[in-house]
Amino acid sequence: MGLFDKLKKTLSDVGEKLAFDKLTQGLAKTRDNLVGRLRTALFAGRKIDQSLIDEIEEILITSDVGVTTTQKIIARLRERVRRDRLEDAGLITDVLKEEIAEIMAASPSVERDRVFAIDEANRPHVIMVVGVNGVGKTTTIGKLAHNYRTAGKSVLIGAADTFRAAANEQLEVWAQRAGVDIVQQQQGADPAAVAFDTVKAAKARNTDVVIIDTAGRLHNKGGLMQELEKINRVVQKVKPDAPNDVFLVLDATTGQNALVQAREFAKVSPITGIVLTKLDGTAKGGAVVAIVDSMQVPVRYVGVGEKIDDLQVFDSVAFVEAMFQE
Repeated sequence: MGLFDKLKKTLSDVGEKLAFDKLTQGLAKTRDNLVGRLRTALFAGRKIDQSLIDEIEEILITSDVGVTTTQKIIARLRERVRRDRLEDAGLITDVLKEEIAEIMAASPSVERDRVFAIDEANRPHVIMVVGVNGVGKTTTIGKLAHNYRTAGKSVLIGAADTFRAAANEQLEVWAQRAGVDIVQQQQGADPAAVAFDTVKAAKARNTDVVIIDTAGRLHNKGGLMQELEKINRVVQKVKPDAPNDVFLVLDATTGQNALVQAREFAKVSPITGIVLTKLDGTAKGGAVVAIVDSMQVPVRYVGVGEKIDDLQVFDSVAFVEAMFQE
């Protein structure tokens, strides 16, 4: 390995260590709420019995892991206790860690996400970002654009949330921070028309990545879902396989309500990944496990801070390690 390669590896290792430290800090409240309570219950020498299993089940459910996912974990735990003839409660923490890690299996796209790779022969790579108001769509788009640009990709943002007052202005600020261009029209314009113009412009400019913002009115309003379907249809007139990704942005602080939102959006658009924001400000990070288990949709990115570089590629192994960190 040459000197330059060694330097790159060192910088990569340092970057990964800093990212893991930030993730560990971001999961502090979730760790206290979930793992801290588990460790209190699972002290060495305590006997594994029905009372303990019930206590573990209650901790998981009240930590937003969800009833269905908790039942799956408990069933696996019972099988492990029986199969491995476990008697000491102190051994169960590692068992739970392993079972949660299995549920949080890595996204098949995690390595491409890590370097923000796209199919160079199929540009632009069109990403549609959906989610209700207030979850952090605008900041997520800005951070995502920043990450792609840092990876050497050209990016064009489409401001198709034309309903919300000041949405364009906020997105324009984030586009400037990320150093990328933006296509926008006046408030009240047809969102599908904005998306169409954005993809058309990107093709003309040979742009690598298009990120389209969408309206985020309440997920139970039929009009929003119809609008998302329309954007899909119109964009496909320019690029038949678009959108290549549909990222659903969810606010981690809403816990199980985030799962309800995910199910609603999945009805009208094939969600290819979840972006979980505000993970650093909540004790409800256990909901991530429930979302992945219930939706069978991978978490692609997590937000662990307000800075432009605080959107991390989701690594399921790192997530579980950080959650169970001593």
